[in-house]
Amino acid sequence: MKNYKFTISGNIYEVEILEMEGDIVKLEVNGTPYLVEIHKEVKPVKTPRLVRPVLREPQKTIDKKEGGPKLAVKAPLPGIIMQVLINRGDKVTKGQKLLMMEAMKMENEIKAEIDGEITSVKVSQGQSVLQDEVLIEIN
Repeated sequence: MKNYKFTISGNIYEVEILEMEGDIVKLEVNGTPYLVEIHKEVKPVKTPRLVRPVLREPQKTIDKKEGGPKLAVKAPLPGIIMQVLINRGDKVTKGQKLLMMEAMKMENEIKAEIDGEITSVKVSQGQSVLQDEVLIEIN
């Protein structure tokens, strides 16, 4: 019927199809007869397509709110507040000393990170504070 030549892992095979009846095929491979069953063709699986939403054009202007965000000054370590040097409503500049606290038997100066106005003082002299506790808020 039909002759084929296959190379599998470097080995050459001569295949001759003798007879085909339905799913059963009589064939010879390098002179040795075989009776094989043909399976249905395996259709390739379709890969799903990624559908992305249409992107909107970015906003050209930024809406700003009055007042700006508050900056929370937090305790770097657990400790005790030794001295509060500012009050609510005071104007401060970046680097200005706000309070003194004792942590791990050392005195630490807590300084302003930005220019602004003190909106709230959440601690008082002698108070114990935990790490990352909010001490002062600056607007």
